[in-house]
Amino acid sequence: QVQLVESGGGLVQAGGSLRLSCAASGSIFSIDPMGWYRQAPGNHRELVAAITSAGTTNYAESVKGRFTISRDNAKNTVLLQMNSLKPEDTAIYYCNAWAVTSLYGLGPSNSYWGQGTQVTVSS
Repeated sequence: QVQLVESGGGLVQAGGSLRLSCAASGSIFSIDPMGWYRQAPGNHRELVAAITSAGTTNYAESVKGRFTISRDNAKNTVLLQMNSLKPEDTAIYYCNAWAVTSLYGLGPSNSYWGQGTQVTVSS
């Protein structure tokens, strides 16, 4: 199994910055991709940003130019640097990882989720 532990959420004023961190642990053969999703009250969970092990990134249009995702493959960690935060960024942010846990990497990749961390941006 894979455990994802997130940290770094909190309350910030509009225009401020926060950095989210997620560390994956367990019997991991490989993780690809890792990413962040968010869910605001009454909304569906949506992709914020994702990154492959090769460093290819994908961002939601609403966060392009403000958020930056990065990862450390050796440590199985992913970071989300969030700048110029807006009240509409308020949500619970979830770390996601598609991981292969089988010996020698011969099994399927499964999706794992962190417990979520609250980000609140005040106007």
